[in-house]
Amino acid sequence: QVQLVESGGGLVQPGGSLKLSCATSGIIFPIYAMGWFRQAPGKQRELVAAVSTGGNTNYADSVKGRFTIDRDNAKNTVYLQMNSLKPEDTAVYYCRADRGPLRNYWGQGTQVTVSS
Repeated sequence: QVQLVESGGGLVQPGGSLKLSCATSGIIFPIYAMGWFRQAPGKQRELVAAVSTGGNTNYADSVKGRFTIDRDNAKNTVYLQMNSLKPEDTAVYYCRADRGPLRNYWGQGTQVTVSS
């Protein structure tokens, strides 16, 4: 059974930091591209950051220079370090494992709220 479990969300003040984790099981983690997505109320889910099997990364323009995605193949886990958080970063953050249209999996999401 495939499981992706996000953790690390919460309430943080503007300018603060959070680190999200996504622990996976039931997949051969190193052969999956991994991504973090987010969905704010009333908006579509959007890609925040992704890391390929080879470690190449890409980021949404809105988070470049503030967020860092990293994967640990030994721990079957992907991380998202979020710095200089803004109120517009408030959303539910989802982890995704991707190996093509027929092999992709989502986590249940973790809430991130940036507010004073």
